Amino acid sequence: MELQVNAAEGMQTSTALEDHIRAKLAGVERRFGERVTRVETYLKDVNAGKGGVDTTCTLEAHPSGLNPVVVESQATDAYSATHDAARKLEKALEHRFARAEGPHR
Repeated sequence: MELQVNAAEGMQTSTALEDHIRAKLAGVERRFGERVTRVETYLKDVNAGKGGVDTTCTLEAHPSGLNPVVVESQATDAYSATHDAARKLEKALEHRFARAEGPHR
């Protein structure tokens, strides 16, 4: 699974943050394997350092043969936003794959 990290202007990333993102998405990779080809991460500081719940993490997963799955989370920092978004993404992908497989009998 390919991982891309994109940060909006003024948003600082680091190797530690990228490692954190990779670790949080490891569950997605373990669970869905090659069914997800790429995950794009978009980080944005909504209030530009004014404090509060202002960091947004958007994750866009690209399942093989299906439309992208997009989730978003806001938190006080990029680590928390990424943690929550990764949890949401795993649930959204589970739902998407279940729907793609059709009803179980």
